[in-house]
Amino acid sequence: MSKRLFIGLELPQSCRETLTNLDPGVKGVRWLRAEQMHLTLSFLGDVESGDEERLRQALQEVQVPAFFLPIRGVGIFGGVRPTVAWAGVGQGHPHLFALHKRIQDAALHAGLDPDLGGFHPHITIARAKGVSREVLLPFLRRHAEEELGMWKVSGFVLFSSLPGPEGATYSIEMRREF
Repeated sequence: MSKRLFIGLELPQSCRETLTNLDPGVKGVRWLRAEQMHLTLSFLGDVESGDEERLRQALQEVQVPAFFLPIRGVGIFGGVRPTVAWAGVGQGHPHLFALHKRIQDAALHAGLDPDLGGFHPHITIARAKGVSREVLLPFLRRHAEEELGMWKVSGFVLFSSLPGPEGATYSIEMRREF
């Protein structure tokens, strides 16, 4: 039996509410529910139960000092036909990048194949379909440099993901505090 797994950072409820309230109500843009908002550190895909157990053990060793992470500005992925709207985390934090590397190392140590592409930390806030970039420009300009919150990162979560018509449903499989 396998589960679709990823490792991410949970957002405090106050930050989720702030991001939910940014919804400009644009046709063709589906805003994520507050409980779907997170920052992905590593997407692992379908993982068998034996591999998941090795992953859990490897993740217990991941350690970085707690740090504060800002939520600042918004952007889009997908060019002239955007597919994703996101909130940024400024320049990130050195500990965020160290955490990402240690989690990737733990996944590799557990025998998994994490996505080893570039790490561009962001919080997905909406999915778009059939919308032009121009329609989103007022939203992007209004919130380009806006301070949208700050939170203390003192751990991470192993999530499972179950796809659905209104987007994925996430379940917490493991929490690791440091």
